[in-house]
Amino acid sequence: MKRQRIRKLLLLISFLLFPVTLFYFSPYLIIMGGLEGIITGSFIMFAALFLISLFFGRAFCGWLCPAGGLQECCMLAVDKKVNGRKVNLIKYIIWIPWLAGIALAFITAGGVHSVNFFYMTFHGISAASLPGLITYFGIIILITLLALLLGRRGMCHSICWMAPFMVIGTKLSTALHIPSLHLKSNSSNCVNCNLCTRNCPMSLEVSSMVLGDTMSHSECILCGECADSCPKKVIKLTFKS
Repeated sequence: MKRQRIRKLLLLISFLLFPVTLFYFSPYLIIMGGLEGIITGSFIMFAALFLISLFFGRAFCGWLCPAGGLQECCMLAVDKKVNGRKVNLIKYIIWIPWLAGIALAFITAGGVHSVNFFYMTFHGISAASLPGLITYFGIIILITLLALLLGRRGMCHSICWMAPFMVIGTKLSTALHIPSLHLKSNSSNCVNCNLCTRNCPMSLEVSSMVLGDTMSHSECILCGECADSCPKKVIKLTFKS
């Protein structure tokens, strides 16, 4: 399917650019900057992801995330589903104290003093020094291990610090009835072939979602794999209600 080829190409490009963009997704640098009263690139990026999720849900995860690109490459070696809802809770257990740490850092610094989007980068490049390269390869190893040990997009399920921003944004969008990208299905045409479930990179039971007429799921990254693999075109990725 052309759409999936485009999606995977975008993920690959994003992953190849990860040495440049790494620090703009850093949960650590946002606290370091906070201790100096500096709003960093990662702070701005996380705020942008939240705002984008109001209209596009977690589509960033499915189409542009560099870590997602690496994990989908790992699926070529080990392609198994992530088991257990408890794995999905880990990221929230990490996320809440991390947010508290950010707030405490800015309080300690006496508030916001400046904005530096390129904080701790070398001319905008993250892995341009030995410490940056060590950090880069450390993150690559961590993401790869989680994907291989836990299964499809194991890092997304377990420790992703960006996902909660988009999950909350998606839920807020639904509550406020903001038109946004979502999955829509017509269960009457479903032949229960389970191709949608087998092809879901987030290990979701998509066929059960279709039959239950509940296509919303906090772990759905709106990649469109289920829609594109359905022989009866039961599922659509759309903005329409």
